[in-house]
Amino acid sequence: MKSAFKLRVLAVVKKIPKGKVLTYKEIARKTGRSKAWRAVGNILNKNYDPKIPCHRVVRSDGKSGGYNRGIARKRRLLAEERAEVGWND
Repeated sequence: MKSAFKLRVLAVVKKIPKGKVLTYKEIARKTGRSKAWRAVGNILNKNYDPKIPCHRVVRSDGKSGGYNRGIARKRRLLAEERAEVGWND
């Protein structure tokens, strides 16, 4: 059973357009739980639905953050989408 918060997180991430990124904190804020950015990361780490573009979520400090399919793949997908990210890691 999915929690209401998890469903809100996945709904927000699903709407991130190709070539754009949001931070874990921005996702948390958009779901109404501004301090739940770690929970957002945990939810996305367990998601394997290809319709949810988890690779478009990055850290606020400029680092890529995690990705359950590997950081190299995350970076490649964002590069293919021409997402503007200033990697700091």
